[in-house]
Amino acid sequence: MKSKEMPMLIVYEGKLEGEKWLIDQDRMIIGRSKDCEIVLPERQVSRQHAQIERDQNGYLLRDLGSKNRTYVNGQEVLDEPYRLKDGDEIQIALCTKMGFVGADATLPLELAGPNRGLRVDRAARKVFIGGHEVTPPLSPAQYRLLALMIEREGEVVSRDDIVTRVWVEDEELGVSEQAIDALVRRLRNRIAGIDPEHQYIVTVRGHGFRLENR
Repeated sequence: MKSKEMPMLIVYEGKLEGEKWLIDQDRMIIGRSKDCEIVLPERQVSRQHAQIERDQNGYLLRDLGSKNRTYVNGQEVLDEPYRLKDGDEIQIALCTKMGFVGADATLPLELAGPNRGLRVDRAARKVFIGGHEVTPPLSPAQYRLLALMIEREGEVVSRDDIVTRVWVEDEELGVSEQAIDALVRRLRNRIAGIDPEHQYIVTVRGHGFRLENR
């Protein structure tokens, strides 16, 4: 199987945020042990926590009797393995979140031409880069931030603007600069996982952030 036809895992929450692995073997073990094909250095992760295996119909996720369990789309993987689909969210011990990106979605994107750049479908709450949908979907906070940046494309968006849009319930309690920076970093990582050649969100020191679309 050619690498471009392989599915992948993308970490979007946890110590290895932004890390990507191609599923390029018939059996890959996820765990804390350095012997695993996918190593997650989190204390809550079992030494051999879960595995992804390939069969004639696709890919299966199996929990390996882990202490803190494995979840897909919020549902615990029990005795029977789960058949993975493009866009599934995998949680390992509730400390690492990964998106499963199916083989078709990892094919090279046409990032130029009429569909170039970022686009948000507000009605469906979907995000596209180069005409291709971002999967797994952005988190609600990431989506709200990106929608704000696109509304204000080319303008500087202040940290106060971001707090008002993203943290509506927590605005009066105060949101730290570190929390804002972490959210921006996570969104950048998700975008870079699809289009690493262009810096979409630029930091304007002392002022905020600006979206520079393709």
